[in-house]
Amino acid sequence: RFSSYCGTTHAIACSSGTAALHLALKALDIGPGDEVIVPCFTLIVAANTVLLAGATPVLVDVDPATWCMDPAQIAARMTPRTRAIMAVHMYGHPCDMDPILDLAKRHRCFVIEDASEAHGAEYKGRKVGSLGDAGCFSFYGNKIITTGEGGMVVTSQDAVAARARLLRNQAFDEPRFVHRQIGFNYRLTNLQAAIGLAQCEKIKEKVEQKRALAQHYRRLLEGAGELTLPTEAPWAKNVYWMYGVLLRDSFGRSRDDVMRMLRERGVETRAFFHPLHKQPALAGHLGTHVSVDNDRYPVSDDLAARGLYVPSGLNLTPSQIEEVAGKLLACRT
Repeated sequence: RFSSYCGTTHAIACSSGTAALHLALKALDIGPGDEVIVPCFTLIVAANTVLLAGATPVLVDVDPATWCMDPAQIAARMTPRTRAIMAVHMYGHPCDMDPILDLAKRHRCFVIEDASEAHGAEYKGRKVGSLGDAGCFSFYGNKIITTGEGGMVVTSQDAVAARARLLRNQAFDEPRFVHRQIGFNYRLTNLQAAIGLAQCEKIKEKVEQKRALAQHYRRLLEGAGELTLPTEAPWAKNVYWMYGVLLRDSFGRSRDDVMRMLRERGVETRAFFHPLHKQPALAGHLGTHVSVDNDRYPVSDDLAARGLYVPSGLNLTPSQIEEVAGKLLACRT
């Protein structure tokens, strides 16, 4: 059901989005000595799974409009060891995939789509997850489609699918208890799969709910020059997994002060992701290319300092959205 929705030949269910990324990397035989390009502005899972595979994450900054990996900066970060580009569709907006795919083809490396936050998002009319060598989804409790916890690898490459299925289940082969590879216990349970099937029946409805929620926020906030709102590129269908805003200097307060004020007024928010180059756990584990802008990531740093997302759940009512927007605007000086 899910592969049909995404427009791929195969979908391999697994226990989490993290497991899906790790499976995709291992199914593409990425390991020690290899490098994988990942965006600096994303959840740490992208880098963690590359390290779990034994490879090295190499960071690239993001586009200031879409908050996704900036294709123009990737080439400078590539080396003869680059084996894959991990394109993260950030907060529901797709990456600009054509230049990424073209670059990967020229350098003979793979493209893995991290679509954990982007179920139903589209790039030039095609569903995300179907564009690279493998696409990875999360079904965690806060995702558009959820099984409580779970994930999926989608691909149209038979060999990649076969290897992912093998590794997902402890690499059981024939005869059954002779293992020729190191595998993992990454299975999805039958109960979770049943929930996922029921969720798939409503995926179009859920995506449209997300988009309607975002449009309601936009109507309420677009007149506020002190805010930068999420974009939707002409080639994209954004599913607005989280509705994020950036506070401009004219807002008059810091992001952290605004979050504190909103919490005191009954509105819970979340800060944007912390950039990977400043993650203490990754110190010493990232590929370094000091010849490239001294390994600075100004857009990622800026987004992390000024960004927050407001309540974005599917059960929000129009009046609750209006309450959130009003209280956010009331924090201006």
